[in-house]
Amino acid sequence: MARLPFLGRLTSRDYIALVVGGFLVFFETILTFVISFLPKSVIQWFYDRSRNLFHFLVGPPLPKSDEQHITERIRRAEDFQRLCEIFGYEHEEHVVLTKDGYLLGLHRLPAKKGERRSHFGTSTGKPVVYLHHGLLMNSEVWVCLTNPERSLAFTLVELGFDVWLGNNRGNKYSKKSIYHNPNSTKFWDYSIDDFAWHDIPDSISYILSVTKEPSLSYVGFSQGTAQAFAALSIHPPLNEKINVFIALAPAMSPAGLAASVVDSLMKASPTLLFLIFGRKSIMSSVPAWQSLLYPPVFSAAITSSLRWLFNWRSHNISPLQKLAAFPHLYSYASVKSVVHWFQIMRNAKFQMYDDDVQRVMLIRRAPRPSGVTAYAPARFPTRNIVSPIVLLYGDQDSLVDIDVMLHELPKHSVVARRLHGYEHLDIIWGSNIHKDVIPHVVDALRQYCVKPERTESEAKMTNGVSSDYEESPGTTTPADTISVYDL
Repeated sequence: MARLPFLGRLTSRDYIALVVGGFLVFFETILTFVISFLPKSVIQWFYDRSRNLFHFLVGPPLPKSDEQHITERIRRAEDFQRLCEIFGYEHEEHVVLTKDGYLLGLHRLPAKKGERRSHFGTSTGKPVVYLHHGLLMNSEVWVCLTNPERSLAFTLVELGFDVWLGNNRGNKYSKKSIYHNPNSTKFWDYSIDDFAWHDIPDSISYILSVTKEPSLSYVGFSQGTAQAFAALSIHPPLNEKINVFIALAPAMSPAGLAASVVDSLMKASPTLLFLIFGRKSIMSSVPAWQSLLYPPVFSAAITSSLRWLFNWRSHNISPLQKLAAFPHLYSYASVKSVVHWFQIMRNAKFQMYDDDVQRVMLIRRAPRPSGVTAYAPARFPTRNIVSPIVLLYGDQDSLVDIDVMLHELPKHSVVARRLHGYEHLDIIWGSNIHKDVIPHVVDALRQYCVKPERTESEAKMTNGVSSDYEESPGTTTPADTISVYDL
């Protein structure tokens, strides 16, 4: 295909995609701005129209089952606290000040269901586990499951662990800095480097200072694993604080996206994302669209987007789990952190952010770009990691190349377990993770955590909604007016 003299690394198809994509993003920005000024009655009208359209296409609504009622409560829960209350768990909130001035929200589940504590913010005498979310997520992804038995966080609490859940700078629970206003571009000027240099080590140091434990166990999902790979590789002392690193759907150097146009466009010039989305948060209009769309319509839109971008079919995640979890899927992240990922994919190296982007010539029929640049961006030295590593990956996950990953990790301390038929999100929300995933996590924790005899032999889970749970008197979206015969 002919090359264009302008943006010479792009084909004409890529150039058309850039123009069309830029127009759509501009249109979405204008529409989001308009939506922010619409009265609630107008938003409710759009919501009702999308509901009527859905039931016109799929049939009239049916009475809800008990599981659908729980799904609805999870979907409507406004924050981490409400999600925990649904199943009867008390939580603590903590704030970490990073060395570069960001305030990070930490959530803690220190006690089993029904277990009362008289002193908060102190040591429990239990082994500590730290859970960290993926890209464009927050800590809610661990507790928005329709059955507590499938929640890794709740299961570990019942087994006798002191469970902490982290949040990246900029997301729903960490959108504050002592130096920069979140409306400024400086606030959003961060990448994976900053997660590794500050967020992860500072959060872990805070947790160990509160719990008085010598080390903790780290469980990460997706980008949460990349942040740990990076942090452990550049902070040798951090390896002494993490007794085991369990990586769920590990991410290090993904091959690319299934959407070929987007993939080739971003690899050709990752910084085009700045041109399209600006230099603050990416896709910040998602909450506005969520308020307009009927939940099954919003769920279908997310499912279709994941299939187009990553070729994920989501067959292992039930429709009700999607309805419950997808409203909690998105949280704010910087455009720069996403640009960083495309730099990694473009160069096929788990590297630090490249501030001096060089031209890379494309070689026809080569699977990835290659070429010669004036310098080599610094790579995260992941072979220097000392902490034991357990990899749990799905063999249908388009973002995991396990052979490439194993090549970049120390051979003496890594165990890799393949999950047959699993895709990326399946590992935290799949229908059978309580059988296929959680047991592997628990086995690794018992093998490496401090004094495993302090844990229980099995988790005594109680399904259903806590009798103490009360519906929030307020509403978060027009979807909260849904009737008992919807869905």
